[in-house]
Amino acid sequence: MIEPLPESTRTRLLRYARETLVAITAGRAPGVPPTGGPLDEPAAAFVTLRCGEDLRGCIGRTRAEVPLGRLVAELIQDSATRDPRFPAVTPDEVDGLTIEISRLSQPVEASEQELEPGRHGVIVRKGAHVGLLLPQVAVEYDCTRADFLDLACRKAGLPADAWRGSGVTISTFEAEVFGE
Repeated sequence: MIEPLPESTRTRLLRYARETLVAITAGRAPGVPPTGGPLDEPAAAFVTLRCGEDLRGCIGRTRAEVPLGRLVAELIQDSATRDPRFPAVTPDEVDGLTIEISRLSQPVEASEQELEPGRHGVIVRKGAHVGLLLPQVAVEYDCTRADFLDLACRKAGLPADAWRGSGVTISTFEAEVFGE
């Protein structure tokens, strides 16, 4: 289980993410990332941008190599400008977007029986194919365990039921999810 951040830290991180989104879409440099306590500790995280219920950008890192404050700065920029599924966010869109941050635990290899949709996120790997889904995806799509694994396989560019075959590695992680 991942230990939750203090509410004040969550608030600071979301405020900084919003300020960074406004700055980069306006062509300005973002401010200095917040620091102190857990914000200085290496973390793995994803930043998700939504327009209403629609995904508008989502980028993350599963390795805890960069301090959380700096990582959120990098991920908000990447989600807004480098998600290959979407064009860059424009200044006119910013007010209509919401920001969600998912701070991840270290992924651990698991069997499909150990996966608990809604509690765990999942990473499916086979060779160069990798598909990752955050825990909230299972809730959003009301997934069974098999549905969740099928979605992760499709995201990896594999047949939906590839997780049932050989050569596939399943890893799970937990996430602290918070947003605006």
